[in-house]
Amino acid sequence: MRAYERLIRYAQVHTTSDEANETCPSTARQFDLAQMLVKELKELGVADARVDEKCYVYGSIPATAGCESCKAVGLIAHMDTAPDASGENVKPLLHENYDGCDLTLPGGTVLSVEKFPFLRSMKGETLITSDGTTLLGADDKAGVAEIMTAVEELLHSGMPHGKVCVAFTPDEEIGRGADEFDIPGFGADFAYTVDGGDVGSIEYENFNAAGAAVVVKGFSVHPGSSKDTMINAANVAIEFHNALPAMDRPEHTDGYEGFFHLIDMKGDVSDARLDYIIRDHDYEKLCYRRETMEHIANRLNEKYGAGTVTLHVKEQYRNMVEQIKPHFHLIDTAREAIRKAGLEPETVPVRGGTDGARLSWMGLPCPNLGTGGFNFHGTAECTTVERMDQSVEILLNIVELYAK
Repeated sequence: MRAYERLIRYAQVHTTSDEANETCPSTARQFDLAQMLVKELKELGVADARVDEKCYVYGSIPATAGCESCKAVGLIAHMDTAPDASGENVKPLLHENYDGCDLTLPGGTVLSVEKFPFLRSMKGETLITSDGTTLLGADDKAGVAEIMTAVEELLHSGMPHGKVCVAFTPDEEIGRGADEFDIPGFGADFAYTVDGGDVGSIEYENFNAAGAAVVVKGFSVHPGSSKDTMINAANVAIEFHNALPAMDRPEHTDGYEGFFHLIDMKGDVSDARLDYIIRDHDYEKLCYRRETMEHIANRLNEKYGAGTVTLHVKEQYRNMVEQIKPHFHLIDTAREAIRKAGLEPETVPVRGGTDGARLSWMGLPCPNLGTGGFNFHGTAECTTVERMDQSVEILLNIVELYAK
């Protein structure tokens, strides 16, 4: 079975995660796909395939004769889809011999070449989309499908390989995919997440991340007699926000540029709150951003009185590059595998986080590979049959290279 055929099956299983639910998994429906994958793995010949009570799927393929001393390679993808668009009743569509021009889906979503220039590069390929009313779920069911297809090929081709470990996780889209990951039970020496963008991309640098809450306590009196007495919490919150560098916002940055991102605000005269995410690839710069917020809070407390502004900052995740550098063979091998598949590798700094980043800091070095997907988290999500096939080829090349 080819990878795209699996994607079509998996995409129709509703697995959207739910940030508001504190359980693991955050939605019981993720077990539907987990159990489907365990059954399929067992049918392929993965005898130890299993799903645990937290909805993590694990399985392994023993090394072939003569490769028992090779390092164990792990392949990881996530089963949940993002809550940003509906993942229910997904109807995948195939557009054979796509002409590289604007495409209007039945649900009204337009894949515009002007808006999405990469579509031109897909001319002649078989494009895969939803019907335009839901996301497709290629993030990351394309990765799941590609790993499963690579497993089938490994088991049926007879190609030599060391031990190969596979895992499929829940709740990645809400930042919890690595929370309950059993690294010792997984059994790999290192791994790759298969959860990136275009095929041939390698991601081993991501943001350092923190969340910040700015809590403002005001003092309310009647506005008719408030001169030199009222402290309007909402106005102080606005003053705090305006003191941050205006160009250091997501809408004005790209590449390695970090930002302050206001994600929520609420308040009145008495109380106000601002919630931010802070991001930077350079950890020292992330610390400087935190110090900037602390400086603003201190100045406002000097102006309006101690306790007016309280700043809470919590570190969320770190740049995986510090953990990947001692294991740079992972990147060199991925680049060789991509070139062997006839593509030129592209190193992309992740402007976000990945399960691989958290797993790397937990002791499992884990860069990220592209799946061939685009426009994740929305109704314009797409991939192609050909790029999924190339992704499978790259995974097999990696396994083969580590068996030498």
